[in-house]
Amino acid sequence: MSAVVQSIDTNAAAEQELTDGFHLIIDALKLNGLNTIYGVPGIPITDFGRMAQAEGIRVLSFRHEQAAGYAASIAGYLTKKPGVCLTVSAPGFLNGLTALAHATTNCFPMILISGSSEREIVDLQQGDYEEMDQLAIAKPLCKAAFRVLHAADIGIGLARAIRAAVSGRPGGVYLDLPAKLFGQVMNADAGKKSLVKVIDAAPAQIPAPDSIKRALDVLKSAKKPLIILGKGAAYAQADDAVKALVETSGIPFLPMSMAKGLLPDTHPQCAGAARSTVLKDSDVVMLIGARLNWLLSHGKGKSWGDAPKKFIQIDIEPKEMDSNVEIVAPVVGDIGSCVAALLDGMGKGWQKAPVDWANAVTKKREENVAKMAPRLMNNNSPMDYHGALGVLRTIIAERPDAMLVNEGANTLDLARGIVDMYQPRKRIDVGTWGIMGIGMGYCIAAAVETGKPVLAIEGDSAFGFSGMEVETICRYNLPVCIVVFNNDGIYRGTDVNPTGGSDVAPTVFVKGSRYDKMMEAFGGVGTNATSPDELKRAVNAAMDSGKPTLINAVIDPAAGSESGRIGNLNPQSVLSKKK
Repeated sequence: MSAVVQSIDTNAAAEQELTDGFHLIIDALKLNGLNTIYGVPGIPITDFGRMAQAEGIRVLSFRHEQAAGYAASIAGYLTKKPGVCLTVSAPGFLNGLTALAHATTNCFPMILISGSSEREIVDLQQGDYEEMDQLAIAKPLCKAAFRVLHAADIGIGLARAIRAAVSGRPGGVYLDLPAKLFGQVMNADAGKKSLVKVIDAAPAQIPAPDSIKRALDVLKSAKKPLIILGKGAAYAQADDAVKALVETSGIPFLPMSMAKGLLPDTHPQCAGAARSTVLKDSDVVMLIGARLNWLLSHGKGKSWGDAPKKFIQIDIEPKEMDSNVEIVAPVVGDIGSCVAALLDGMGKGWQKAPVDWANAVTKKREENVAKMAPRLMNNNSPMDYHGALGVLRTIIAERPDAMLVNEGANTLDLARGIVDMYQPRKRIDVGTWGIMGIGMGYCIAAAVETGKPVLAIEGDSAFGFSGMEVETICRYNLPVCIVVFNNDGIYRGTDVNPTGGSDVAPTVFVKGSRYDKMMEAFGGVGTNATSPDELKRAVNAAMDSGKPTLINAVIDPAAGSESGRIGNLNPQSVLSKKK
């Protein structure tokens, strides 16, 4: 219940119960179960944050709006409700905009709520405090954008934002609230009646029966079928149905990074360790919540080999079909409904994938795992990536319920393949854009939304984008253990300035940096680890204690490759090589 403003009608000499924009926004959020706000206080939303906290909403205050936005975006992914990010006007809004675009690209439901300057002054460009037409700027970067000018429209405005964020293909939504709106006063009863509780915000979208039959017919003809699971499949929370489809079909499956754990990476049908083989040799590929974007080489080219491919794609967005290659069996609908329909169509007598294909994938997977095993068991000091990740792989196996946050270049690429996951939605990372800086925001939201311990595996460069949020982690005493893979630079710390000048190379950081001291500065636990054994002891102690911890994992500066495994995307000058 919102607070009420009492006013005296001097003409009627009677009291009237009033409310205002502040309380209507709070009531609208609570009515729709949006009880957590991530943001940064300031003009004109400082009092709103205070009032929201007083009314029982959890308000987490960050050091930078971008990190708050990333937290809201991943909160949306984990809960299937829009994560809410609250920012100040103009520069604060712009800081949150990167996260909003990230949410839209990754199909995470999120609402960015920003205070803004007064319309009359902005529209005449008269130079208001932090003057900016925020709505116009946001529109190209999100799924929908709305502005509320009147207190009576707050309920409708938020309802529209919620529906836009979660319906169909989820995404980011911008909600613009000019400063004058917060203080607008109206009759409390009328205000209460103006609020909207959103019903069935993301209704099921049932696939056409013909599309199900077509997909099953294509599958039946397959000699070497493959299922690719994307983060959309994890978001759908149709875990049992997806597992049943994979196991009923007997088809090897390849999980994209945020779909890892939807079925355990140790599942006998998991082809994660035989990725190159299954992509090249498969003849029918079923995509479930995965897109044929750059992460899958657009479904064509060298990584897909010469074998002819037929693609089946399950997606809620019809426009996704044929985006890169022909989709011979498009299945449009929500993943839960589509997978359930496929299972019904299979019935009890479905012929599983050919045994020789399944055995070939298993053999290749086991060969690759055996090849990798010795590299993961070294105790080198300074550490290489494999020795350090081998330890963390074991820790996650022993603590499968923990949340894993991962970002970096080599740190991300190698961890994705080395660290097995066992439960759905436990691995969260840079997603479709491959964006750096998500780490600390993700850690905070993962701890808040799930109540589980969080382990973050961070490259030192990636950590730098949001490292100040360790203070936020300490302030809220969250069970987060951050491991910074410190190799003194971006990709590696051995580059030199070719001119011989006093400036270091653009990719090199301060040698011997101690990131653990940052955590100590705010009352958390900081540890320096120089070997896999030391790293193992430090991480286990942190996870056992639940205290905010940062471990500076000293990695050989020469370890790492340019841009990790996507060096082909980083153009290099032919002329400079000739000199």
